[in-house]
Amino acid sequence: MSAAQAAAPSATPQGGQSIYDWRVLSGLLGILLAAMMSGLSNRVVGLGMTDISGALGIDHDMAGWLDSAYAAGELAAMPFATWFAITFSLRRFHLGMQVVVVLLALIIPEVTNYQALLVLRGLQGLFAGAMIPLLMMAALRFLPAPIRLHGLALYAMTATLAPNVAVWIAAYCLDTLHDWRWLYWQLVIIGAISIPLVAWGVPKMPPAYERIKQGNWIGMLIGFPGLVIIALTTSQAVRLDWLNSSLVQAGFVTGGGLFLLFLISEWFHPAPFIKLQLLGRRNLGLGFTVFFCLLLGMAAGVGLPMNLLSGMQGFRIEQMTGLGLIVGLPQIVLGSVMAILLYQRWVDARYLFACGLFLIAMGCLTNSHLTSEWMVDQFFIGQVLQTLGQPMAVVPLLFLGTSVVQPFEGPFVSGIINTMRAFGTLFSGAMVGELMHSRQTFHSEILRGQTSYWLSQPDTGASVGELGRIVNQQALVLAGADIYEIYGVLMLLLIPLVLCLKYIPAPQVKPE
Repeated sequence: MSAAQAAAPSATPQGGQSIYDWRVLSGLLGILLAAMMSGLSNRVVGLGMTDISGALGIDHDMAGWLDSAYAAGELAAMPFATWFAITFSLRRFHLGMQVVVVLLALIIPEVTNYQALLVLRGLQGLFAGAMIPLLMMAALRFLPAPIRLHGLALYAMTATLAPNVAVWIAAYCLDTLHDWRWLYWQLVIIGAISIPLVAWGVPKMPPAYERIKQGNWIGMLIGFPGLVIIALTTSQAVRLDWLNSSLVQAGFVTGGGLFLLFLISEWFHPAPFIKLQLLGRRNLGLGFTVFFCLLLGMAAGVGLPMNLLSGMQGFRIEQMTGLGLIVGLPQIVLGSVMAILLYQRWVDARYLFACGLFLIAMGCLTNSHLTSEWMVDQFFIGQVLQTLGQPMAVVPLLFLGTSVVQPFEGPFVSGIINTMRAFGTLFSGAMVGELMHSRQTFHSEILRGQTSYWLSQPDTGASVGELGRIVNQQALVLAGADIYEIYGVLMLLLIPLVLCLKYIPAPQVKPE
C-alpha cells in the first residue's frame, strides 16, 4: 500500500453515505467557494483601497492599516481553525465563520468611523482566514484515494486562481458597477451560493466538546497576539523603514518572542493545535520550506507587473485585468491536469515539481528584460510561463507532503501549511516592496549622477523636470528587472532542494 493510500480516510462518512454522492461533493464545492471568498476579500479590497480611502476621506497610511488588520486576523486564525472545526464539527464551525464574514461584508461599507473599521476589518480577516485550512482538511477527510489529488488541486486554486482573478473582479466593481462598496458586497454573492451548499452537502458529525478541556489555552493566549503583532509589523515594515524604526523593532521582538513561546508550548503539549513534530519528516519540513520560498516567485506573477505598469505607464486596474486572467483562469483546468499526471505510475512528483519551478524561473527571467515601452502584451510570455509553472509546483508539493501523514494527522498538516502560507504571503509582499524601494533608490542615485553631468554641458536641450521624469521611470524599470532576476535565480536554487524530497509513488487505486 502506498503512503497516499495509507493516508486515505474512509470512503464512507457517518451514516453510510457514499463519498461519491453529489451531496458530499457539493458540500466540498461550497467549502472551496468559501476559501476563495477569503482570498478575494483580501485581494479585491486591497486593489480597490485607493477608491475606498478616497470615499472615506482617509490617507494612504490609514488605508494601509486597514489591509494590515485583515492580514493580521487571517494569520492569527490559521493554526487554530482545524482544531475548532473538529471540536465543534466541521459543518457547524464552517457555517458560523462564513455567516459572520458575509454579515461583515454587508456592514463594513456603511461604517465611517475609522477605529470601528479597523476592528471590523480585523474580525473579517479572522473569520475568513479560519475557512482556508478547512478546505484541505475536508479534502483529506472526505475524498478517497481515486479522487483525493483532485481535491488537493482545488485547494491549490486558492493560491493560484483567487488572487489573480481578483484583479478582474476589482476592476468590474469599480469601473462597471461604479460603486466601491461592491468590493465588499461581492462576498455576499459568493456566500449566497456557498452557504447552502455547505449546509446541505457537508456530512453532519457530532461535536467533540471534551476536547475543550484538553486544549493548549495558555499557548493560544500567547500565540494569538504574537501572530497579530508579527503580521501588523511585517505589513508596515516597508513604510516604516524596517529596523530603522523603533516601532518595527519592538514589534518583531515582542511578536517573535510570543510566537516562539507558543511554538515551545505546542511542542510539549499533549493536545497541540499544530503538531510541530511532523516537520521532522523530510517531505513536510523541507517541502514546506520550499513552499514558503515559492510564494515569493508566485508574487511576481501578477502583483509585480501591475506595480510596474502602474508606475511606468500610469495604468489603472481595469487596464491590467489581462495580467490576472492569463494566470488565473487556466488554473480551473490545470490543477486537475496535474492531479491526473500524478496518478500515472511513470510520473515522479519531484521532477514535476522541479519543472514547475523551472517554468516560474523562466517566466521571471523573461520579464527581467522589460523596458519602459512595455505594455500588458509584452508580459504575455512571462505570464504564460507562470500560468503553467504555478500548478505544476503547488499540486505536486501538496501530494508529496500529504502522502507522508496518517488520516488523524491531516488537520495538523493543514494548520501548519496554511500558517506558513499566510506567513509567506505577508513576507513576499514586504519583500517586493522593500526590493522595489531599495533597488529604485540605488538606480535613481546613479542615474541622477549621470544626468547632473549631462545638464552641466551646454545646449543639452532638455529641462530638469523632463530629465527627472525619465530618471524616475528608468529607475523603476531597472528595479523591476532586478527583482525578476532575483526571483528567477531563487526559483532555480530551489530545484536541488525539491529533488532531495522523499520519492512517493503514484497512488495505486481502482475507481469504485
